[in-house]
Amino acid sequence: MSAANDNPPLSPVTVITGGSQGIGRALAYEFASGGYDLLLVSRNRESLEKTAADIRARHDVEVKILACDLVDPENCARVEQFLHEQNCYCQNLVNNAGFGLAGDFARHRPEALLNMIDLNIRALTDLSRRFLPDMQARRQGGILFVASMGGLLPGPYQATYYASKAYVISLGKALSWECFGSGVRISTLAPGPVRTGFHRTMGARSELYVQSGAGISARKAAHMGYTGFLCGKSLIIPGILSQFGALALKILPHDLLMPFMSWFLKSRLKNPRS
Repeated sequence: MSAANDNPPLSPVTVITGGSQGIGRALAYEFASGGYDLLLVSRNRESLEKTAADIRARHDVEVKILACDLVDPENCARVEQFLHEQNCYCQNLVNNAGFGLAGDFARHRPEALLNMIDLNIRALTDLSRRFLPDMQARRQGGILFVASMGGLLPGPYQATYYASKAYVISLGKALSWECFGSGVRISTLAPGPVRTGFHRTMGARSELYVQSGAGISARKAAHMGYTGFLCGKSLIIPGILSQFGALALKILPHDLLMPFMSWFLKSRLKNPRS
């Protein structure tokens, strides 16, 4: 028997970055409920282990974890290598990992801004390029990008974060067209405010959208993202109000919206954290 026949077949997994909390964690449960084996990638090993154990207890799927920080350019290759070591391949890629920064652009530390660009843009692009060609060769699988409604317009006081999500939406739409008819699904989930700790972590504490408590749950956003992905929907905006808001953004010029966005996103603290 040849050595090639001694190798077991590769197992498909859905790779979810930022899979230990927030929308990424909720998406992990959605894919697990559909019977997909998972690879969860995040910085926090303890959170990954807890999430993986709970998913295994609830669903009959395999859950692998990889603790690494995708801000480090070398770690995208580490994800690919880990799959090879585990005798797996990326069936679906959920590009969810990301973070934001709130406040005046000029007050942010340069390294913080560049780290955000590395995670929100570079890592997402790197992983997509690594795994998309094999998806196209197999004519199955897909990529779910997690963006934000903020990517539909400029966001004063969250300028780089909004700009990074504009990149994600643009990339997702373009790849959706390139992959049309190939058997590979490309979808972008662009929710409005979601009730997680994300916005407070980014430094948004007194902004009106945070104080109002507006938004949908991570579970609802993830469910609509998952079902939209399975249906091959290019852009998924969960929630009726957000869908109306997205429609308004297509009609109203950005220059007209800037004063409102500035009022909506500006910190009300006397000494906002830089």
